[in-house]
Amino acid sequence: MPTLPWITPNTPPRDTDVHVFVSRFETRTLWGALRFLVRTPGVWRQVGRAPGAYGASLRARPLRRTFWTLSAWESPQALRDFARSDGHGPAAGGLASRMKDAKFVAWTASGDSLPVDWQEALRRLA
Repeated sequence: MPTLPWITPNTPPRDTDVHVFVSRFETRTLWGALRFLVRTPGVWRQVGRAPGAYGASLRARPLRRTFWTLSAWESPQALRDFARSDGHGPAAGGLASRMKDAKFVAWTASGDSLPVDWQEALRRLA
């Protein structure tokens, strides 16, 4: 699966800071990776409608059982609200037992710097 390009559900106001979030997930098995992929379209659609979402992208290497998400939000609370929402919450909860490893990093950036560069995100995740 190729990288899903950056989408911009909402444009941040000029001269504002945004909450950037990058994650890396590794599933225990290929079956877990397949389940992650099956749930991706629904969660991706939800990101496109999420209040406070300023952008998102996804990288997937299913044969390596590894997935990365990169997103920008109005605030940490907007991200938490999305994570607990009807679409994402059950999908994530249903995959928790299938995860081998997960890592998360967040930082503040200028809204003018969107979309966030994948190289920068991966550097911060390392």
